[in-house]
Amino acid sequence: MIQVLWKGRGGQGAFTVSRLLGAAWVLKGGYALAFPSFGPERRGAPVRAFTKLDNKPVADRSEISVPDFTVDLVNASPDVLLLAEQLGLPTVNTILLGKLAAQLGIEITYLEKAIEQVMPEKLWERNKDAIKAVAEQNT
Repeated sequence: MIQVLWKGRGGQGAFTVSRLLGAAWVLKGGYALAFPSFGPERRGAPVRAFTKLDNKPVADRSEISVPDFTVDLVNASPDVLLLAEQLGLPTVNTILLGKLAAQLGIEITYLEKAIEQVMPEKLWERNKDAIKAVAEQNT
């Protein structure tokens, strides 16, 4: 099982990106579970989201204590922040998703389909552009 911990603040899209990764993994033919953990539901409050990926059904619904990957949306690197600014994105979540997906061998088509399943249509183009930009950097 691959376990991913997403750290962020309310409004940065930690749970959304957790769901996107899970959806892309399922589209690829695997099994996934994505869920959040947060205190007060307000913008700026600490948020942790979890994604569990496997080739068999995921039954363990407990929080991840020893993740295989930890992605910090709060402390994104300058290159990630610059790319988000260039693409007109208010958050770096899908950029970091693209980077992690490349490491996990998840093809861009699955990410694009996941974006269409999880996000409102008005956000599709910008977030697909982020995935494509990351893919271009990795080639």
